[in-house]
Amino acid sequence: MALENDTQAPDFELVDQYGQTVRLSDFRGTKAVALVFFPLAFSGTCTGELCALRDNLNLFKDHAVELIGISVDSKYTLRAWAEQEGYDFTLLADFWPHGEISKEYGVFLQEKGFANRATFVIDESGIIRASFITAPGEARSIEAYKAALELLPLHVG
Repeated sequence: MALENDTQAPDFELVDQYGQTVRLSDFRGTKAVALVFFPLAFSGTCTGELCALRDNLNLFKDHAVELIGISVDSKYTLRAWAEQEGYDFTLLADFWPHGEISKEYGVFLQEKGFANRATFVIDESGIIRASFITAPGEARSIEAYKAALELLPLHVG
């Protein structure tokens, strides 16, 4: 079962598409984070979803929110995909142990071997303020992101 709103988001450490270590706790006290779990790079629905995020990146910047995608793909796959599609945001590899962070957030689909489409919007103090999951094969809408971001406290700074 997915983590609930108004609970502490589990901290984690993963590598991004460039091999750099990213820790969720590094954003505490400075910036809210939108964690976007997605099944697989280069798949049709995931490409469409992340291209929509790429095309609406100012929505996150305007709310002072760090956009981070997470999948079970390797950093090499994520980098090739980001370069091909022009993604100018962080993609994290939940590659090994396979799906460990997806499992912590309760969105790993054991029978499929990858994460469901799930989004967690986490405030500066590390609390999940909004979350949404779509049915398998169903893309998340930009409107759902807008509604989730509106639930964050106003950023001062």
